[in-house]
Amino acid sequence: MSESRPARTGAIDYIAVEESPPFVELKRRHRSFVFPLAVAFLVWYFAYVLLSTFATEFMSQPVWGLINVGLLLGLGQFVTTFAITAWYVWYANHKLDPRSSEIREALEKEAGE
Repeated sequence: MSESRPARTGAIDYIAVEESPPFVELKRRHRSFVFPLAVAFLVWYFAYVLLSTFATEFMSQPVWGLINVGLLLGLGQFVTTFAITAWYVWYANHKLDPRSSEIREALEKEAGE
């Protein structure tokens, strides 16, 4: 048997927060950055895998000494991974975190009342 409890003072309606314009905008900003970048990186990654599988002559072309195209593209995978990570950290710090802080502060204020 369940008994109904009165709502706590300062209880936050998280569904309403999730549907609020500031939170919707925060999610839109996050998705508009993350999804295109993820797709671009996956295309770049699979292009590398496909080239290394089906274009072995191209990938084995020497560039300088024992350095070939495949090695440069493989190292480029690491470089782009670190670059994307750094870019996302910058983006989150400058575009997402300030907005999420505003939302959090409003919620804390609402919960305190």
